[in-house]
Amino acid sequence: MAVVTTSVELPVSAARARRLAAVPEVMQFVLAPVLTFSTDEFPAPDVAITPGFSASGRVKWLGVLPTWTHRITVIALDDLEVYTKERGGPVRVWNHRLTFEPTGENSCRYTDRVETEHGPRGWGTTVFARLIFRHRHRRWHLLTSMLAAERDRSRPDPI
Repeated sequence: MAVVTTSVELPVSAARARRLAAVPEVMQFVLAPVLTFSTDEFPAPDVAITPGFSASGRVKWLGVLPTWTHRITVIALDDLEVYTKERGGPVRVWNHRLTFEPTGENSCRYTDRVETEHGPRGWGTTVFARLIFRHRHRRWHLLTSMLAAERDRSRPDPI
């Protein structure tokens, strides 16, 4: 297997970031506008995603160019980690681990680690993983920075 790992510092607690990672709308936000994933199989917003949850959906580039159907299955989900197995179209193997390591009361290190096919077939997937993770991490940082600013505004003024 080929492995791609990328990390970013986020200005929210590890627990909050991990909870956000299990929200389908957050997944959509961090992939947008490069990719969209549409499915009717996600649970209602008030229903938690649990290990064993599986969904298939259509992937679109830039929200308009339809590509393949992608399948995601949640293998493990705990307080600081999400592990999924995914596949679809040219991507035969996408074993994705998201980890959230506390670095402070209101900060964490978020790491994407994905195992893909090794060799010529997996080369394109590996390059794609590096590019999409850079994009995802920028979007994660944007989202959590907005949440941190909201958190900080709601604190009483110490003066």
